[in-house]
Amino acid sequence: MDAKMLLVDEVRLTPILISDPPLLNVQGVHQPFTPRLVVEVITRGGVSGLGETYGDGVYLEIARPIAEALPGRAVTDVNSLFALTASADPALPAAEGGGVDVDASIDAGGLRGARTADKLRLSVVSAFETACLDALGKSLGLPVHALLGGKVRDTVEYSAYLFYRWAAHPGAGPTDDWGAALDPAGIVAQARRFDRLHGFRSFKLKGGVFAPEREIAAIRALAEAFPGRPLRLDPNGAWSVETSLAVARELGDALEYLEDPASGTGAMAEIAARTDVPLATNMCVTTFEEVPEAFAKGAVRIVLCDHHYWGGLHRTRELAALCRTYGVGLSMHSNTHLGISLAAMTQVAATLPGLDHACDTHYPWQTEDVVTPRPVFRAGRLAVSDAPGLGIELDRTALATLHRRWLDDDGTLRDRDDAAAMRVADPAWRTPPVPRW
Repeated sequence: MDAKMLLVDEVRLTPILISDPPLLNVQGVHQPFTPRLVVEVITRGGVSGLGETYGDGVYLEIARPIAEALPGRAVTDVNSLFALTASADPALPAAEGGGVDVDASIDAGGLRGARTADKLRLSVVSAFETACLDALGKSLGLPVHALLGGKVRDTVEYSAYLFYRWAAHPGAGPTDDWGAALDPAGIVAQARRFDRLHGFRSFKLKGGVFAPEREIAAIRALAEAFPGRPLRLDPNGAWSVETSLAVARELGDALEYLEDPASGTGAMAEIAARTDVPLATNMCVTTFEEVPEAFAKGAVRIVLCDHHYWGGLHRTRELAALCRTYGVGLSMHSNTHLGISLAAMTQVAATLPGLDHACDTHYPWQTEDVVTPRPVFRAGRLAVSDAPGLGIELDRTALATLHRRWLDDDGTLRDRDDAAAMRVADPAWRTPPVPRW
């Protein structure tokens, strides 16, 4: 192939709004519509590669200069993406409170602790890297997993992601037939439906919504309904050290792992030293700079990788290698995403030998997508595509529809804000400071 055919000819950025159910978390509730950004990298050979990331305005601010600088560069040169973002200095709005560091802006969308400029830049780079790899794979007739060294599994296991939720958003907004889930019976009913529809074998409950004893009761109900199935609980750092230890004592025989019970590496290390329940994180270890302290202190036994956080698929593999070196387990984090991200997650997960826990995914909650074919879970797993690139194609009609929704929005929903969404129902709501309990 002529190397010129692998040069970037054009980059398209398409911000969209996707419908989202009223899923509750420590900060509030998901908005009726969530912003995402679709990145297209088109080569001079006419091949288009796809990437996806968060779509809030600050991510667009970083993405635009990268898109302008890419034409003329090779899609193979993904390392240069980090240099292209180095000068970006995104504005960080003041925090309302409720994260790892109440003096820093909080990542309301990803719930990964304090929001920093570096973390924002990495999330944007991830979408461009994925798009470049997709274009390269399509150009060479190779799946992305082959570009990452080859797959070690033919299917990737995913976990059902359970949420406390309302039956519907207050006022106008998308609706579905899932109904409310605000008690153990509702959570079990939700899990049974995920099991029936998708065959998920493990279950994760998003906690930090109600008092710990209520969430303990929900896990106990799940353990009774699904004996022997792996169960996880994630309160997003909402508990104190003592509360975390009390929950660990109550659920030690039921949990596969307890995820981010408290905020910060120090608190996590103290809990880890006083319980045998494995602790997992996607909050205190989300950059390479955070690895040494957490691993040295034994703060976590499982890291939830996320290519959006770490700067792409190659860096996700670097994280996995570090975890293997230090004997730390690996799972995979998820945030509200569409099929582009799910395809990327599956491609990189297929290459990680130490991925011993089912991956998280919000995808079954999403009723809209911009790709075809829509991925199908069988027995809680996705088959790893061997088609060129990510193995998906862009549905341009769907993309245009969701972009039109973004254009028509008055700006209220273009930045995800779960606390603001909660205030529609409770005007007095403020994200509680942590620890909440």
